[in-house]
Amino acid sequence: MFHVGKLKSLLYTQLTLYARNSYQSTSPVNRISKILIANRGEIACRIMKTAKKLGVRTVAVYSEADRNSMHVEEADEAYYIGPALSSESYLRQDKIILVAKQAKCQAIHPGYGFLSENTEFAKLCEKEDMIFIGPPASAIRDMGIKNTSKAIMTKAGVPIIEGYHGNDQSNAMLLAEAKKIGFPLMIKAVRGGGGKGMRIAPKESDFIEALESARTESQKAFGDSAVLLEKYVAEPRHVEVQIFADKHGNAVYLFERDCSVQRRHQKVIEEAPAPGISWKVRQEIGEAAVRAAKAVGYVGAGTVEFIMDRNDHSFYFMEMNTRLQVEHPVTEAITGLDLVEWQLRVASGEELPLKQEEIHLNGHAFEARIYAENPRNGFLPGAGQLVYLRPPQAMNSRIRIETGVRQNDEVSVHYDPMIAKLVVSGKDRSEALSILRSQLSKYNIAGLDTNIEFIKDLCVHPKFRSGEVHTGFIEEHFEQLFPELHVSNEILIQGALASILYEDMDSLNVSVETKDPFSPFSVETGLRLNHSLKHTFHFDIGKENNTIEVKYVEPDVYMMRVNKLGPWRKVSGTMKKREDDALELSAEIDGVIGKARMVKLNNKLHIFTEDREWQLIIPTPKFVTAFASQTEQNPHTALSPMPGLVDKIFVSKGDAVKKGDSLLVIVAMKMEHIIKASADGIVEEMLCSIGDNVAKNKLLVKLAENKT
Repeated sequence: MFHVGKLKSLLYTQLTLYARNSYQSTSPVNRISKILIANRGEIACRIMKTAKKLGVRTVAVYSEADRNSMHVEEADEAYYIGPALSSESYLRQDKIILVAKQAKCQAIHPGYGFLSENTEFAKLCEKEDMIFIGPPASAIRDMGIKNTSKAIMTKAGVPIIEGYHGNDQSNAMLLAEAKKIGFPLMIKAVRGGGGKGMRIAPKESDFIEALESARTESQKAFGDSAVLLEKYVAEPRHVEVQIFADKHGNAVYLFERDCSVQRRHQKVIEEAPAPGISWKVRQEIGEAAVRAAKAVGYVGAGTVEFIMDRNDHSFYFMEMNTRLQVEHPVTEAITGLDLVEWQLRVASGEELPLKQEEIHLNGHAFEARIYAENPRNGFLPGAGQLVYLRPPQAMNSRIRIETGVRQNDEVSVHYDPMIAKLVVSGKDRSEALSILRSQLSKYNIAGLDTNIEFIKDLCVHPKFRSGEVHTGFIEEHFEQLFPELHVSNEILIQGALASILYEDMDSLNVSVETKDPFSPFSVETGLRLNHSLKHTFHFDIGKENNTIEVKYVEPDVYMMRVNKLGPWRKVSGTMKKREDDALELSAEIDGVIGKARMVKLNNKLHIFTEDREWQLIIPTPKFVTAFASQTEQNPHTALSPMPGLVDKIFVSKGDAVKKGDSLLVIVAMKMEHIIKASADGIVEEMLCSIGDNVAKNKLLVKLAENKT
């Protein structure tokens, strides 16, 4: 008898294959045989994959920081365009047009960010007879200015949210309008996107500081400091619709994505379709998005973003992103379509490949953004070398990795800290979520902090699993998403065993012929060294200090005890290289065999289990850390929380400050971070100047105790 579950699974597989093969074109793209990609990183690499599939040659541009980057390597040609600062490289319209002409390209694909929603650049392409793979400049202009777009949406019958969208940008007018709307309220850059230039003012006393911060960030990101005010909808959902339009008057929607779970007003995880949405609402929001696109004469790929009430699913127009979105792969996963191919065909003048009734939704998909950041420290972004990187293997069409970096590449302080996008799909939301967490456990990175463990914890949260998401999800469930971690004795014993194996190789000083710099011994020879009768290892995890005593019993067999408590445990094991070149420890503890992937970097041992990553720190001698500890624990000092650029300084030597006063602003990873005083005091010394590039934990301001 055939099992119903197996029948459903087989049916899903057949439907998925049908959807993915229902539109598979290999015909050449009209008018376009060579494109310049005016971007970097994973989106540049993503565009190149489709271009190569269609036989379109690709030209990359790169800054000094990206000279050896992955997108440069994968392009057919690559041209240097300037220093690391994006304002001197990726935002230089003149240089990009010059390269496009020199390389004899017919079109320019802007990717997302940088020049993708720049009206002037779209006009310049048109003037220089270069196809801009995006919408008309007029649509970018109308949708890029939020107050203009809201007026157009009202006329088109698309619901909008209450707020102030006027031209009077004086502090007095904005404060007056803010009082009318009521607090808390949202301040948004008129030309904003990606969470930049966006601030929440919880109460009136917070308004001016939040306003100035939003203006500054907006000016830097978009060259315009104008803002608008909106009623703050508590705990809304962020639901967006992928639309596509051609030059022949056709427009369709490709269903919706839910991007509600965010930090710093930026997305962490996206899914399609939105959970819990009825087909009636799905159709209504899709049709509203198409009306929005037609109202501005839209052409190409675009995303109409809505605020949705989490209870009754009523929705309001928020903004339109006139470009390909970061999260477009989840739409591709549920429709079986290649949106970059559609972009190229529409830009060349072809009609949309499918009509609305021919676009089908199959299964469910998630995209997790893998960032270099520390979720347990306010999601502060990081920069530096990806010393160790082992992604999961994309062995089938349900698993996809979009990235622009490889092991040993740099996550630059000058650009976004995203390392990769992990995209998975399944026959339903539950299956897709299980696949996502499983693949995240196989994504092993060391050398930089990442958000992988946070996303894994998010995946198993009961409310997230049931689809009860909203934009305040992280704050509401903070304690459950950031549980206090207690390492098990088994992990500590595995760490001690791994350390022994590493010590074997160090003692033997054997030269290993391998491309993997993390291999502790020769897999071919399997050489081992007998140990002294006793040994002690020390590991720190957070505030926990752990001691593991080891007794040598016989070759390859040990007795171990943790923190001088409980019984001695019999331990043995081996370390070997896996097919993906990762090291895997197989540890037998009292007859139970457990496996973990691992790597040792400097004084830190990373143990990757199916459950989570554990970082066992080998303590540094006290005399080495004494000075650093005094500095870090001193509340009368201000340290840089990350590598960045000193953008503003609010205080001078001799100024009196109160706890919580703003001292200076660091700009890093395209975000503005305000450094505040952690104690009352007098500014004794300023150890930085505007324009300085500072390292993480650099001492910036020193305060003296105010004894008056």
